[in-house]
Amino acid sequence: MPVLEFLARLHNPVTDFLFSLITYIGDETVFLVVAIAFFWCIDKREGYYILVTGLLGTLVNQFLKIICRIPRPWVRDPSFKDKVVPSAFERATGYSFPSGHTQNVGGTFGAIGLFTRKNWLRITSAVIIVLVSFSRMYLGVHTPADVGVSLLIAAGLVFLLYPIFASEDSFHRAMPILIGISAVLSFGFLIYVLCLSPEGLDPHNFESARKNAATLVGCLVGLAVVYPLDRFKIKFTTDGVWYSRVIKLLLGLGIVFAVKAGLSKPLELLFGLFIKGEYVLVARAVRYFLIVITAGVLWPLSFGFFAKLRIPFMDKFTFWLKAKLVKN
Repeated sequence: MPVLEFLARLHNPVTDFLFSLITYIGDETVFLVVAIAFFWCIDKREGYYILVTGLLGTLVNQFLKIICRIPRPWVRDPSFKDKVVPSAFERATGYSFPSGHTQNVGGTFGAIGLFTRKNWLRITSAVIIVLVSFSRMYLGVHTPADVGVSLLIAAGLVFLLYPIFASEDSFHRAMPILIGISAVLSFGFLIYVLCLSPEGLDPHNFESARKNAATLVGCLVGLAVVYPLDRFKIKFTTDGVWYSRVIKLLLGLGIVFAVKAGLSKPLELLFGLFIKGEYVLVARAVRYFLIVITAGVLWPLSFGFFAKLRIPFMDKFTFWLKAKLVKN
């Protein structure tokens, strides 16, 4: 708490706004966009690396939250409540340890930084990790212990999984085993949270753990379908000129997020007709399975078109821009 007390004395409208924006980089949506961008447009193997690291990180994070049950700083010290940045306070529900935002950003940008050979990208990734981690403490929603342990977990997963994705040979040899183990762990976590009694648990975190468990099952089972279909049937590439990749990414993200948002209620209504009890969790698992199938199988079927897509005026603009950069 002394560190948070010190940071609270630095609060002002400018930095409050700045770190409130920076902290959003650790959200699930940013992880999804970044992972998909690499998967579709930059390096498919690196995309798999980011996805698996993030999903396993979420599993570990959620398990530790439920096991440790450490409350937020203002719950431990009610006098600190008025020192939390209001916008962050409204979004920070459930248990405090470990930090989910830090876990997300550490895994996502840690994987990017370790995989790349470009120094500017490594430096940028490191800066993002530091800024988001610091923002969680500056805003008053996490302690140094919450943030530090999340960084250690993220770093451990990034370095532990890297040898699998370091080469095509190691990737194809180990990926089926890794996905299989990850899927089994996700089912184990789902069974664990379904057996939990809500008594004595923070209501938000109890519900969050159940939702995340169903999400992980859907995503990892989806990956177990996507990987062999992609390797042996689809075999999509990230080829294409820069603007075709941008168009591919923007259109594809629109489709993925439409599936994510649009199927929520219909699937709940559908499974509610046939399943008693946990139909919402079943619907969630199926929805995220379909999201992964859309991103990994259905949309990539169009990538052959985008690889050949050429727009004359965009080619002229690219040529002009390169010429200008060379002159300068």
